[in-house]
Amino acid sequence: MSRYYAEPQFEHRSPSRIGILLVNLGSPDAPTAKAVRPYLKQFLSDPRVVEIPRPIWWVILNGIILNIRPKKSAAKYASIWTKDGSPLRVWTDKLTKLVKGTLGDRYRGEISVDYAMRYGNPSIESQILKFKAQNCQHLLVVPLYPQYAASTTASVFDEVSRVLQKTRFQPTLRMAPPFYDEDFYIQALAQSVRDHWQINGRADHLLMSFHGVPKYTLDKGDPYFCHAQKTGRLLGEALALEKGEYTVAFQSRFGKAEWLKPYTSEVLHKLPTQNVKTLDVICPGFVADCLETLEEIALEGRDDFIAAGGRSYRYISCLNDKSIWISGFSDFIEHELTGWLTNGKCNKNNNSLLEQRDMRFKSFFLQK
Repeated sequence: MSRYYAEPQFEHRSPSRIGILLVNLGSPDAPTAKAVRPYLKQFLSDPRVVEIPRPIWWVILNGIILNIRPKKSAAKYASIWTKDGSPLRVWTDKLTKLVKGTLGDRYRGEISVDYAMRYGNPSIESQILKFKAQNCQHLLVVPLYPQYAASTTASVFDEVSRVLQKTRFQPTLRMAPPFYDEDFYIQALAQSVRDHWQINGRADHLLMSFHGVPKYTLDKGDPYFCHAQKTGRLLGEALALEKGEYTVAFQSRFGKAEWLKPYTSEVLHKLPTQNVKTLDVICPGFVADCLETLEEIALEGRDDFIAAGGRSYRYISCLNDKSIWISGFSDFIEHELTGWLTNGKCNKNNNSLLEQRDMRFKSFFLQK
């Protein structure tokens, strides 16, 4: 048995293409314990996600967690499942189709756009092999995580590398950078909040809840905390908010270790004691609604806030398929394709994206 994948049939003079792979976290195939168990096993077996020594973690995972957690998690998934399936998969699929339409209008015949899930289906492996069958000799991987974390972004890189190690004819590879401080992303978030305020009015306070990670990752050099804080600051500035008018917090704790603070759950209990009776909540670390936003924040978070004395709690949905997000994200991807495209087209916004990055780098070094 060969250690490499079989190469697709090659036809001389067939034009090469560029594969663009959007990668999100993942979801079980169904809201059942039977479907959740293999998904959780794949997710929690990733050493990027859990850094406990493997032998110890194997016993905990297989002896305890996978016998208890699937049923509880399945009930949570069932509470937000749609007729079309997992919200995360539904929104990621829609995002992919909209980006494909936008870029396809500019570079028809040159690119292929698809998505994969780091855990679950469709897998990164299956999608890379699909691109190879389409003669994609260049591959751009775009993690759908605005802020970089080793447990998310780096894990995508690990899996892409694992697949390519088994590939005889490897495509030229690029990995898109995190976009936590890109103007298109900040402005899309800000417009989402403004649209919400225009329809519902403005609450006493805005809570920005990011997914949490263990604190030791920050101590060891993971930039996620800093990226989240910068996103929060830039969004606050874009909305002309004073520091006391918004809070950056971290959700989704797991286990007994200390995680990044402040914890969203504690903030939700504390705000009503500070005369915050109406609250708007947004999750800038997610570009598509999922279990963590729709169940943990929109449902559980509301219950916590109201029980603590709050009067009105309103969740602001993720960017999902908002037009300002699709447009800016497509431009961002197009910029990452610079030098690969052959038809001579280039969106004018690419230059402004490059100029913005140059300005940030210059500002950073001038401050040193």
